[in-house]
Amino acid sequence: MVDTSPQTSNAPRTAAAPEAVPRGRGARRLAGLVVSTGVLLLVVVASLAVGAKQIPVDQVWHGLFHYTGADADVVVRDVRVPRTALGLLVGAGLGLAGTVMQALTRNPLADPGLFGINAGAAAAVVSGVSFLGVTSLTGYVWFAFLGAAAVSVVVYALGGSRSATPVRLALAGTAVTAALNGYVYAVQLMDTAALDRMRFWTVGSLASANATVVRQVAPFVVVGIVLALLLARPLNAMALGDDQARALGTRLTATRVLALLTVTLLCGAATAACGPVVFIGLMVPHVVRSFTGPDLRWVLPYAAVLAPVLLLGSDIVGRILTRPSELQVGIVTALIGGPVFIHLVRRRRMAQL
Repeated sequence: MVDTSPQTSNAPRTAAAPEAVPRGRGARRLAGLVVSTGVLLLVVVASLAVGAKQIPVDQVWHGLFHYTGADADVVVRDVRVPRTALGLLVGAGLGLAGTVMQALTRNPLADPGLFGINAGAAAAVVSGVSFLGVTSLTGYVWFAFLGAAAVSVVVYALGGSRSATPVRLALAGTAVTAALNGYVYAVQLMDTAALDRMRFWTVGSLASANATVVRQVAPFVVVGIVLALLLARPLNAMALGDDQARALGTRLTATRVLALLTVTLLCGAATAACGPVVFIGLMVPHVVRSFTGPDLRWVLPYAAVLAPVLLLGSDIVGRILTRPSELQVGIVTALIGGPVFIHLVRRRRMAQL
């Protein structure tokens, strides 16, 4: 979204460029971030309480801090706490990955799912499971990283490399995603054991979360989050153009490589943990920029808070809609994200990034 606040210069400014913050606006942004964090806490409580079995908040508290082994305590601590923690990690990772991708490519449609990065990670994981017998999350993670990195390079090359345009990158990502999804389905049909192990994973699910999964994924996501936040200033500078970014002391090649590494870490870990979840990285940055403006020093922290709100909220909706069964979170986010993507494509004027 383009910031409409008064400008002190006639120089053109893109949506990711740093801006002069009017007096009081920084305080409003900080207050908004505090409110967003409060909303996230409410969603976390709802995630612990809502499901096939409703658990009152007082029993949630009892299960967290006064564990006795009762049925409600087991559901809260052993099932819903890991599921919620994984949703927080994956949501923050995907939201930040989408924000970094949109800033790096200056493409408002950039998203790990739309650009094929999630599909690349999924194809690599399916290959490892079917052909190499990989069964542990630790193995999934490294295959997911390899697939995510390889596909990001392929899509960038097919999109025209340095001459890439948003439309060409989107088309290249769509084509690669379709091809890789076909490959994933073909492998699963030929290997029924792989299909049985991964039928929920391939649509994106938090249902298999446990404490071990959270512990294995957390270091990769935390490192990715730190790197993404550190990229705010150099990516802001790059939005002004390469020449001005160099004049400001930004190391362009290092920033691009670090940004790609960050996206690979975040998407690879998220996909390995719960499968390909699409549209989180597309929707959240657009929503955030609508009220923070384009400065990534604010967009990135907001995305890290609000993306888990969307992911956990979608997971809660999936649990409620088909009780006592549940709808996988990847399906819910796709149902929400599809209309949003169509709206963004049909807009007459998109924010330049």
